[in-house]
Amino acid sequence: MKGIYVVYRKELYRFFASPIFYVVAFIFLALVGYFFYSSVAYYSLLSFQAGRTPFLSEQLNLTDMVLEPFFGSICVVLLLMVPLITMRLFAEEKKTGTIELLFTYPISDRGAVLGKFSAGVSVLALLLAATLPAMFLLEAFTNPPWPTIMGGYLGLLLTCSAFVSLGLFASSLTQNQIIAATIAFGALLLLWIIGWAEALVGPTLGSFLKYLSLLTHFDNFARGILDSRDVFFYLLFTLFFLFTTLRILESRHWRG
Repeated sequence: MKGIYVVYRKELYRFFASPIFYVVAFIFLALVGYFFYSSVAYYSLLSFQAGRTPFLSEQLNLTDMVLEPFFGSICVVLLLMVPLITMRLFAEEKKTGTIELLFTYPISDRGAVLGKFSAGVSVLALLLAATLPAMFLLEAFTNPPWPTIMGGYLGLLLTCSAFVSLGLFASSLTQNQIIAATIAFGALLLLWIIGWAEALVGPTLGSFLKYLSLLTHFDNFARGILDSRDVFFYLLFTLFFLFTTLRILESRHWRG
């Protein structure tokens, strides 16, 4: 796996030198900040009303009313933003012709894929880290369940890895960045909502579609439930699309 670090460093530089990253980061943080404020404001309003209604105070739950919506909103925003980050990873290299130059260096195909994948995940991890002050803000006013918070961020990191692997695969299929972003967004959206069809089909197929749903597996993390089956699903999902991306790149040998 020669050249992983070289490709990783090169891609990080291209990310931070591109205005697209800063636009995406600004929109991401603005949307997440708005959703966080809305959840906390609603929770605060109910807490104030609960002072006069004992029954309502029993229904208040920080995890259900603030943390779960917060992590869910981050995941939805990532669904929209990740294709914009991954669309150029291979598509731009194909369009400019630098992909042939890339493979003339002593860099293996696997090294190129893993280097670009690691750079994409690192950038998204940086965006997730920028949302941590919201959790420390909660600490200043209440006693948040940190194990639930850590579980939520682990789920987000695994989700980012899955999203980037699929986005990388989409980018390897074409030299047009818009097409790559469209393919990635369409596939991610389908895999996000595919579990909704569970009630429309038979129990066997319904269970299979529910298992394929990214939303189904992320919900447990958002609630602070750490299930090895969900971790395994995300790892398998990521490895599958990294493998298919590698096969797409290796196909140039017999096509050319």
